[in-house]
Amino acid sequence: MTVSLAARILADAMIHTAIASGPVLIVSLVVGLIVGIIQTTTSVQEQTLSFVPKLIAVFLVIILLGIPGLTYLSEYTRRLFIMIATIAR
Repeated sequence: MTVSLAARILADAMIHTAIASGPVLIVSLVVGLIVGIIQTTTSVQEQTLSFVPKLIAVFLVIILLGIPGLTYLSEYTRRLFIMIATIAR
């Protein structure tokens, strides 16, 4: 195994992880921003208020995109194991 192959595998793993976790993180960020703006405009400074909407939004995104995300990552894992088997020969 060369250094360039190891670097490519590591880069692919990071890209696939970012793609699989991106929707959840983006939804959490957007919901947190909206709740923060609402809290600022209404002068409600309760810290736990932003937790519940983010929790619900993240839960819904995981329900909607959980299976495609796991399929995407399992396909990458399958290709990675095939690559490992060919490297070991």
